[in-house]
Amino acid sequence: MKIRRVVANSRRKAFEVSTSSRAFIFPFAKCEPRPGGDDPVERVFADPEIGREGFTYELASGAEGTIHMDHVLEYNQDPEYLKNQVLYSLTLEAVRRVEASELSNRELIRRLGTSASQYYRLLDQTNYSKSIGQLLALLEVLECEVEFIVRDRPLEPTG
Repeated sequence: MKIRRVVANSRRKAFEVSTSSRAFIFPFAKCEPRPGGDDPVERVFADPEIGREGFTYELASGAEGTIHMDHVLEYNQDPEYLKNQVLYSLTLEAVRRVEASELSNRELIRRLGTSASQYYRLLDQTNYSKSIGQLLALLEVLECEVEFIVRDRPLEPTG
């Protein structure tokens, strides 16, 4: 996700990051080095060295920090980002299980009732257009049980 604009807002003590689809906030408290009243942000820009998929800031002291857009999305609990993280984790597990399985790829394709190209897309970690349901079907064919656990998130220490 490319950054179109980033601004340091010292009143809110956060960076305001704009993309083509929406705007996000990323607090100074999550940055290293941390901007503050005694060491304010002098300059901030979408970093072309990382394809504008992150931003770099410079403090008055000369210290520099870079924040990748993944950190911003994770902090803001972006649903699309979280879905992609689940897809990625399930895909890695499916690949590991396929490699360990005694079933041939052809047999797995037959049992899934799909095409070879769709099967290989399921195993591609960079393909996020697949559904979680498709991966669950593959894991079921591989005789895996998948559980999703929903629990309260532990509170982060403040300060």
